[in-house]
Amino acid sequence: MQTFEKLRIDFYNREDVVLIAKELIGKILVSRFDGIETNGRIVETEAYAGVNDRASHAWNGRRTARTETMYGEGGTTYVYLCYGLHQMFNVVTNQKDTPHAILIRALEPIIGIDVMLQRTGKSKVDYTLTRGPGNVAKALGIFTHHSTLSLLSDELFIAKDDFQLSPSDIEATKRIGVDYAGNDAHLPYRFILRNNPYVSRQKK
Repeated sequence: MQTFEKLRIDFYNREDVVLIAKELIGKILVSRFDGIETNGRIVETEAYAGVNDRASHAWNGRRTARTETMYGEGGTTYVYLCYGLHQMFNVVTNQKDTPHAILIRALEPIIGIDVMLQRTGKSKVDYTLTRGPGNVAKALGIFTHHSTLSLLSDELFIAKDDFQLSPSDIEATKRIGVDYAGNDAHLPYRFILRNNPYVSRQKK
């Protein structure tokens, strides 16, 4: 049986969202809804550094009904709808009123693959099952109504196991799909597990 340890609140409440995004690589994202567990190893993340980051929903102190979740306590979830179709799962970090968030962009599936196939409507496992943030949320059954959920809950949380990484296993790149952010689009705030097939393929 798989054994792991749920991350504690002090992991999320730190100030450096970029470091946290890097340290989430290799951790396990777990959903347990209606008695069904699905989980996968995080292999791709993107950090969004709040009011000073033009790529962030909270850039320049923007506060809306959707983004208010980002201003909450660290260790909670921010799930929003992209293009009216894709659920995007984010981890809120730092302290209350500092809107830092980390988008989980890809997982390597571990447990509940049959359920993931049903949720995504796929007939067989391939690398697209949990590649890309929309597929991550769909495969794990995460929706916008899960926004503001505590990551200390038993329904949705992130854990660590004995998986070992060396510094060279993690690569930092610019983020995907944020060209509107000017110079901030080139910040090395995306982290990937090098050579993992589930990582999104960046357009040249």
